[in-house]
Amino acid sequence: MQLDTDELTPVINRLKRAQGQLAGVVRMLQEGQDCKDVVTQLSAVSKALDRAGFAIIASGLQQCLSNPDESLDTKDLEKLFLSLA
Repeated sequence: MQLDTDELTPVINRLKRAQGQLAGVVRMLQEGQDCKDVVTQLSAVSKALDRAGFAIIASGLQQCLSNPDESLDTKDLEKLFLSLA
């Protein structure tokens, strides 16, 4: 199944922001920033990645359900969900 890139533009933007946030976390660690601030930023990166992953799975599900000719492998889908848990 191929995901629709137009629908995923917000996800791509979110991932780019997360990439910038992660670079900021690395910089904070290198500069010896306060642990609490580093953890707060790392948590933000983690949440952004999780939300992007869920959005990708939701988009894939929507495409599978709107095109019943394609087979939906439940075990593979379950693995995808569990990989984000």
